[in-house]
Amino acid sequence: MKNMIADPSPSDAPDLDASSPGAKSKTAGDHLTSGRLLARSTVWNLGASVGSILIALVSVPVLLKYLGTDRFGVISLIWIVEGQFGVFDLGLSAALTKLVAEKLGLAKDEDIPAIFWSVVLIMGAMGLVAAVILRLFSPLLVYHILKVPPKIALETLLSFHFVAISLPVVISSAALRGFLAAYQRFDLLSATRLPISLFSYLAPLLVLPFSRTLGPVVLVLVISRFIAWAIHFVLCLRVTPALRHAITIKGAPFRHMFSFGGWMTVTNIVSPIMVSLDRLLIGALISMSAVAYYATPYEAATKMWIIPSAIAAVLFPAFATAFVHDKNRAAMLYEKGAKYIFLSLFPIVLCALALGQFVLHLWLGSTFAAQSTTVLQVLVVGVFANSLAQVPFWQIQAANRPDLPAKVHLVELPCYLLLFWGLTKQFGIEGAGIAWALRATIDSLIMFWLSGRLLVESKAGTRRLLWMVLSACPFFLSAIWVSKNVPAAMVYVLIVSVAYVFYAWYSYLTSDERAFAQRIAQSLSFGRGPILNQVEKS
Repeated sequence: MKNMIADPSPSDAPDLDASSPGAKSKTAGDHLTSGRLLARSTVWNLGASVGSILIALVSVPVLLKYLGTDRFGVISLIWIVEGQFGVFDLGLSAALTKLVAEKLGLAKDEDIPAIFWSVVLIMGAMGLVAAVILRLFSPLLVYHILKVPPKIALETLLSFHFVAISLPVVISSAALRGFLAAYQRFDLLSATRLPISLFSYLAPLLVLPFSRTLGPVVLVLVISRFIAWAIHFVLCLRVTPALRHAITIKGAPFRHMFSFGGWMTVTNIVSPIMVSLDRLLIGALISMSAVAYYATPYEAATKMWIIPSAIAAVLFPAFATAFVHDKNRAAMLYEKGAKYIFLSLFPIVLCALALGQFVLHLWLGSTFAAQSTTVLQVLVVGVFANSLAQVPFWQIQAANRPDLPAKVHLVELPCYLLLFWGLTKQFGIEGAGIAWALRATIDSLIMFWLSGRLLVESKAGTRRLLWMVLSACPFFLSAIWVSKNVPAAMVYVLIVSVAYVFYAWYSYLTSDERAFAQRIAQSLSFGRGPILNQVEKS
C-alpha cells in the first residue's frame, strides 16, 4: 500500500544509501529509516487506530444502555479531562522521541538512559502537579461549571478525585510511548493499545453487576491506567536493557528538552483551539441547531486524519534519525510520505465531494443533507490540505525548529478568529467551513515553504506534490458539480477512480513501489497474513 512503506528492502532492490558510491555498512540509522521497518510501523499504527475506533463504535452503545445518559456523560467528560491535562506533558514526550532517535542515528546509545529517566521523572512530577490542581478544582467543576444532575453529583466528585490519582501515570505514559516510537516499535505499541482501549471501554461493564454508581466504575478505569503504564514501562526496559543499569539524569540535555517542549506546548495549546473553537463560536453566533448541522460533517470529514496521523507518527522519529544521519534520506522520506498521503486520500476526497449529499440524505434525512452538504464538501478540502501538511510539520520538528510552527499558529489564531467571525456572520455555517478550510490550506502552504527552507533537498519533492495536487483540483471541482445528480455522481466516481488507479500506478509509483504493491496483492490473494507477512520480513 505505502512504500515508506515501499522503499525497497535490501533483498528486493538497492537501498538508498547502499547504492551510492562508497556506501557504508548498515548502521542503526539505516535500519531505523529502512523502508520495510517503516512499512511495518505504519501498518501497525494504522491498524491500531482503526481497531480503537471499531472498539469505540461497538462499546459506546453498550455503555450508554447500561450506564444511562447522565453517567455515560460523566465518563465521556473524564476521557476529555484526561486529554486536556495532557498539556502538562510540556511537549517532552515529543522531545524524548526526537532526542532518542537522534542519538540512535549518531550511534550514541550511551546517552539514551539519562534522557529517558529525566523525561519520565519530569513528566511524572508534572502529573503530580496536574493531580493537585484537579483535586482542588473538582468541587468547582462539578457543582458550579458542569451541569451535573444533583443525584449523581457526589459520585461524580469522587470520580474526579480518582482521575486525579491517575494523572501522574497518564501523563508519564506519553513519555514511555514516545520512547518506544523512537525505536520504531509500533508493533509493541499497537499490540498493547488495542487491549488497553478494549479494557477502557469494557471495564465499566465489569462492575455494573455489583454497583451502578460511578465511583467503582471510574476506579476500574483508573486501575487500567496503572496497568497500561506498567506494561509500557516493561516494554521500554525490554527494548533498551541499559535502562535497568543506568538510572541517572546526569548529562541529560535539559535546556534543549525544555526549549523544544516549550514550543511544542504552544503548538499543542493554540492548534486545538483553531481546530475545535469553531463549534463553540457557531453556538454563540448562530444557534445550537447550527452546531449540529456543522459538527456532524466536521466529525465525518476529520476521520480522514487517521491515515496521515498513522504515517506522520512513524515519520517523525525517522526524520529525527535521518536528519543527523543522512539528509538525502530525510528528503526521500519526506517526498514518499507526502505522496502516499495524497494517493491514499484522493479517492476518499473524491467520493466525499461527489456522494456526500447522497450519504447524508440516507443517514440523517433530506433536511440535514440540505443544511450540511456544502459544509461537508468545504471541510473535506480543508482536511485534505491539513493532512498533507502533517509531513512538513513533523519534518520541521525533527529539524529542531518547533518554534516556527508555534509562531505561525500564534499569528494565525487572531487572523482566523476575525475571518471566522466575518464569514460566519455573513454566510452562516457554510462561511464557518470556508474559514476553517482557508486557514488549513494557508497553514499547509506555510508548512511546506518552511520545510523547504530547512531542508533544501526536499524542494523537488514539494514541487512534484504541488503538481499532483493541482492536477487533482479539476476532478474535485467536477465532483462537486455532479453531486446534485446521484446516478451521474456514481458514474463519475467510478470512471475517475479507475482512471486514477491506472494513472497513479504508472505515473506516481516507481518500479520498486509497483513491485512492492504487487507482492502485497499476491499475499492478499493467498490470504496468508497478508500485509504483516510482507512487512515483517525486515
